[in-house]
Amino acid sequence: MAGQTERSHAALANLRTLCDSMVPGRYELEVIDAAEHPDAASEERILATPTVVRLAPLPQRRVIGDLSDHGRTAAALGLPVPGTSPSERR
Repeated sequence: MAGQTERSHAALANLRTLCDSMVPGRYELEVIDAAEHPDAASEERILATPTVVRLAPLPQRRVIGDLSDHGRTAAALGLPVPGTSPSERR
């Protein structure tokens, strides 16, 4: 995130909702404010905000935006889709 913007708050709320519904209790979020911690953002190569970086399981994945399209966000982050087997999600 970059500051306390409406878009950043929306992205965090959308991400929490998505994770709570798809992987309840099996995720950890760390929020880094790019405006307050520019070195950390630079180290992670964050060029646009808000950006979500999924670190595990590998491969690392990134999604930029307010994350309002939960289906696209879930697919981009490689989150499980209810009712599908792991081989069907690839």
